Amino acid sequence: MTTTATVPAPAPVAAGPRKALLAGFAPLVLDAGAPIAAYYLLRAAGMGTLGALAVSSVLPAGRIVWGWVRDRRINALAGLILAVSVVGLLLSTVTGDARLMLAKDSGVSSTIGLVVLVSALRGRPLMSSVLGPWLTRGRADRDAARERLSAGSDRFRRAERRFSVLWGAALLAECVVRVVGAYTVPVDTMVWLGAVIVSVTITLTFIVSGPLAVVPMVRMIEEETRKGV
Repeated sequence: MTTTATVPAPAPVAAGPRKALLAGFAPLVLDAGAPIAAYYLLRAAGMGTLGALAVSSVLPAGRIVWGWVRDRRINALAGLILAVSVVGLLLSTVTGDARLMLAKDSGVSSTIGLVVLVSALRGRPLMSSVLGPWLTRGRADRDAARERLSAGSDRFRRAERRFSVLWGAALLAECVVRVVGAYTVPVDTMVWLGAVIVSVTITLTFIVSGPLAVVPMVRMIEEETRKGV
């Protein structure tokens, strides 16, 4: 079952960055809750463990595909998640290993984590494009201020890199914990426990990255916006 530690998607214009960040957690609730419910319903209906895991794993990937069909676009993170999920699903289905199917979710998290970390080290933090709508709240003046800071402020770029490093490290840590759980905890337990691990990881990273990266960037954007008036 895929309960991937996906970074919350950018929310629509909101009253402030904190409210926008919280609103962005809606896709996580859907991606975590729907597969778990589907798995236990299918098991109750008599489907085997591997089959129930395979069917429930399709739901998050289906949401990404539907978003692409609806919006005619897919962002880099969503595309990466979809690609790794499909490869992992095919591999675990071919081998017929239920625990490998659980472990493949960690493969998604670790791949995303590594890509995010590498992007930060290369000076092109991937999470900046995800964070942007939260910082600018859909306002053109704030968006222009963010672009100026991203192009010319070392302090702002350090905060952008810090945000990506925090999320990349968190996803890698979550991967390790879930791989261990996939091979040591009963499968029926790990189905819901995996979602708990994802939720705790994202919540803690959200709490830590706020004061260390998001709040400083918000303040710099507000100051730069006032200068541009």
